[in-house]
Amino acid sequence: MQEEIIHVYLMPGMAANPTIFEYIELPKDQFEIHWLEWMMPLKGESLELYAKRMINKIEHDNIVLLGVSFGGILVQEMSKYMSLRKLFVVSSVKSKHELPKRMKVMRYTKAYKLLPTALVANIDILAKYAFGDTITKRIELYKKYLSVSDKDYLDWSIENVIEWDQDQPNEDAIYIHGDKDVVFPNSCKGNCIVIKGGTHIMVINKYKWFNENLPKLILAHV
Repeated sequence: MQEEIIHVYLMPGMAANPTIFEYIELPKDQFEIHWLEWMMPLKGESLELYAKRMINKIEHDNIVLLGVSFGGILVQEMSKYMSLRKLFVVSSVKSKHELPKRMKVMRYTKAYKLLPTALVANIDILAKYAFGDTITKRIELYKKYLSVSDKDYLDWSIENVIEWDQDQPNEDAIYIHGDKDVVFPNSCKGNCIVIKGGTHIMVINKYKWFNENLPKLILAHV
């Protein structure tokens, strides 16, 4: 009797396309991977309504859902309105309290509304913004992963990261974070799997860890 295939849906980070997952491979006799892509937000759309709209893209039941960075925030919102086998949050934050100080200041002052997101159509700026300051020398390598440079999408994304209102971690989520993440440096504390040397883009450059460990984590009984 053939084993049931477990469907694994992967959500990329802000402005990124799902090719960031191109090196993630899971045993095909047990898992089937599906890539999710960012949709354009509707005018004035809340993160909650956007999450519900993204759920409509999912075609299977009892899935595994994994999100990276802002995608990690989104999948936590999606999980509030659907039943999941497992939820993975990678290179992201567990609650609004883990946002870096600069984002908390922007939330208080609403300064994010003044960010020149039109400039982010410049792929060099976008790469630096999405992946952190440390990747400047490797921007050419990562340009292929960034394809969503629409100003309305970026304005909406930045606002919904900074204004995210989750107060406590999701108890059912498995949080995975790198100890060298400069975008979200406060997220290794508490209930979290810490990858030594992992940066904000570790789903790309530490993919071997995910290929080796995701199957075990998915199949583990909680």
